[in-house]
Amino acid sequence: MENRKKDHIDLAFQSQILSGDADKRFMYEPLLSAHPGDTIPATDFLGKKLSLPIWVSSMTGGTRLAGTINRNLARACREFGMGMGLGSCRILMREKTYFPDFDMRDVIGDELPLYANLGINQVEESLSEGSVDEIRRLVGQLRADGLIVHINPFQEWFQPEGDCLQRPPLDSVQDLLERVDFPVMVKEVGQGMGMESLEALLKLPLAAIEFGAFGGTNFAKVELLRGGDQPRELFEPLSYVGHDAWQMVDMTNHIAKASLQELPCRQLIISGGIRSFLDGYYLIHKAKIPAIYGQASTFLKHARGDYEQLRTFVNYQIQGLAMAYAFLRVRE
Repeated sequence: MENRKKDHIDLAFQSQILSGDADKRFMYEPLLSAHPGDTIPATDFLGKKLSLPIWVSSMTGGTRLAGTINRNLARACREFGMGMGLGSCRILMREKTYFPDFDMRDVIGDELPLYANLGINQVEESLSEGSVDEIRRLVGQLRADGLIVHINPFQEWFQPEGDCLQRPPLDSVQDLLERVDFPVMVKEVGQGMGMESLEALLKLPLAAIEFGAFGGTNFAKVELLRGGDQPRELFEPLSYVGHDAWQMVDMTNHIAKASLQELPCRQLIISGGIRSFLDGYYLIHKAKIPAIYGQASTFLKHARGDYEQLRTFVNYQIQGLAMAYAFLRVRE
């Protein structure tokens, strides 16, 4: 005790925080709960139950390191009860060398959601060539619960090897929904989506919309960094266009409130710029449509090597979320 009190004296001046630095998103209610265990309310998500309201958002695939990353992430999902979106499975449409890097059903187990992933360009191409059966086979071979379609016009435009869209992505998504019988999600990849796009998607029978909002990993910027100096200088202003997760929650709330009938799409994954469990906790409680939150690069940072590093990170997330559920109320 004496040592602890000495620490308090020594650290008192270092721990000064200005009142203006307080996190004003929450009401702190210290009298209403005991210290929690690590239990958090379970979440129903597309017919399956998550122990945590967390989605491991899609990351890259098709390299030896990606196999390690995916196995670590799927293992963490199984241990802690999270859902997972695979990185782009495009390479599996061509050849199966990297199939083991994506084949995560046995790792994650049958009880948790696992979704395959293709870009809108691959969907458009399959539709135009009449080869949607290849998408069905991909989802089936991966034993995935459904498919995520990522919408990335900026990324493709800036990418030296990119493909040009021949039609609006919304048309391709609608056509895909009419031709498959598995759940389909739609996500952006770092720019987010505006009001008209969100409203159009919410009116479709999608399983979920994942934001991929501005403020996290920006794949338009990634491609600009891969390119030469001149394209980067000319096109970089476009990489700063987009909508963050806070704006997108407000927009989806407005759309839901204004709708005269129940929207067919009734699930959100709030991702893009979610830096901490407090960001996630805040936004899923602000959303008027059922929501969980997703993170990609935050998990990636801890998933590239030893599993115990990732396990420790997730345990801290659980403890932080449990404290938030016990003592924090989101301000209206």
